[in-house]
Amino acid sequence: MKIIQTIPVPVIAEVNGLATAAGCQLVASCDIAVASEKSRFATPGVNVGLFCSTPAVALGRAVPRKVALEMLFTGEPISAHDALLHGLVSKVVPEESLMKETKRIAQRICQTSHSVVALGKATFYRQMAQSLNDAYRLTSHAMVENLALKDGQEGINAFVQKRKPVWTNIKGISKDDKEDK
Repeated sequence: MKIIQTIPVPVIAEVNGLATAAGCQLVASCDIAVASEKSRFATPGVNVGLFCSTPAVALGRAVPRKVALEMLFTGEPISAHDALLHGLVSKVVPEESLMKETKRIAQRICQTSHSVVALGKATFYRQMAQSLNDAYRLTSHAMVENLALKDGQEGINAFVQKRKPVWTNIKGISKDDKEDK
């Protein structure tokens, strides 16, 4: 599950039913989660004498403590709408729209710069474990690093020129920056 946060591409969960224990953990670990209205989420291990310890790690980081503990202590499922309310999923849609909406999100992400998304994802997860001051320091450095990326420069140029950017998806400093050094 830890690899989900460290790989450079966004990981999207599509849920259409009951996600329990490790399934619930997987949803909580993903960067984005889209669920159908009929979906439910539970950590029922306690009902068979096995506390869902590893699912608790991801769940406790995705939802408020009291929600996580109620799920872990009772094993009772929560609805898709409660999962949305508490941040376990990012969107709830009718079952017939689930695949279309998940694909739409994935395609929208694919239209952005892969190198910028990778930098942003890595920075997001790193700053989450830091103090507020350290998080701002880290993200300020990431902004400078982002501006040095070829796609960072392309995005700014495209914005100024009022055109759509053409991403290179190459990690590295821009050609202009290399010539200045």
